[in-house]
Amino acid sequence: MISCKEATRLASIQLERKLSLWERIEFRVHLAFCTGCRRAEKQFLFMRQAMGAWMSRHD
Repeated sequence: MISCKEATRLASIQLERKLSLWERIEFRVHLAFCTGCRRAEKQFLFMRQAMGAWMSRHD
Protein backbone atom coordinates (compact mmCIF):
# COMPACT_ATOMS: atom_id res chain seq x y z
CA MET A 1 0.00 0.00 0.00
CA ILE A 2 1.20 3.53 -0.74
CA SER A 3 2.23 5.94 2.01
CA CYS A 4 0.21 8.92 3.19
CA LYS A 5 2.80 11.18 1.55
CA GLU A 6 2.22 9.48 -1.82
CA ALA A 7 -1.57 9.51 -1.35
CA THR A 8 -1.51 13.23 -0.61
CA ARG A 9 0.62 13.78 -3.72
CA LEU A 10 -1.91 11.86 -5.81
CA ALA A 11 -4.79 13.82 -4.26
CA SER A 12 -3.11 17.00 -5.44
CA ILE A 13 -2.18 15.66 -8.87
CA GLN A 14 -5.72 14.49 -9.60
CA LEU A 15 -6.80 18.13 -9.54
CA GLU A 16 -4.51 18.80 -12.50
CA ARG A 17 -4.83 15.65 -14.58
CA LYS A 18 -6.57 12.29 -14.69
CA LEU A 19 -4.70 9.67 -12.70
CA SER A 20 -3.61 6.50 -14.46
CA LEU A 21 -5.56 3.36 -13.73
CA TRP A 22 -2.82 2.07 -11.41
CA GLU A 23 -2.56 5.42 -9.58
CA ARG A 24 -6.34 5.46 -9.07
CA ILE A 25 -6.33 1.90 -7.72
CA GLU A 26 -3.47 2.58 -5.31
CA PHE A 27 -5.03 5.87 -4.20
CA ARG A 28 -8.52 4.43 -3.64
CA VAL A 29 -7.18 1.43 -1.70
CA HIS A 30 -5.21 3.78 0.53
CA LEU A 31 -8.26 6.01 1.07
CA ALA A 32 -10.32 2.97 2.08
CA PHE A 33 -8.10 2.62 5.14
CA CYS A 34 -6.89 6.16 5.86
CA THR A 35 -9.23 8.74 7.36
CA GLY A 36 -6.58 11.46 7.33
CA CYS A 37 -5.98 11.17 3.61
CA ARG A 38 -9.71 11.11 2.87
CA ARG A 39 -9.94 14.36 4.82
CA ALA A 40 -6.96 15.83 2.93
CA GLU A 41 -8.57 14.95 -0.42
CA LYS A 42 -11.78 16.73 0.63
CA GLN A 43 -9.75 19.77 1.72
CA PHE A 44 -7.96 19.93 -1.64
CA LEU A 45 -11.31 19.79 -3.46
CA PHE A 46 -12.76 22.47 -1.19
CA MET A 47 -9.78 24.76 -1.77
CA ARG A 48 -10.06 24.32 -5.54
CA GLN A 49 -13.78 25.14 -5.46
CA ALA A 50 -13.23 28.14 -3.19
CA MET A 51 -10.46 29.48 -5.40
CA GLY A 52 -12.61 29.01 -8.48
CA ALA A 53 -15.48 30.91 -6.86
CA TRP A 54 -13.13 33.68 -5.77
CA MET A 55 -11.56 33.93 -9.23
CA SER A 56 -14.95 34.15 -10.93
CA ARG A 57 -15.85 37.14 -8.74
CA HIS A 58 -12.58 38.92 -9.44
CA ASP A 59 -12.41 38.64 -13.22
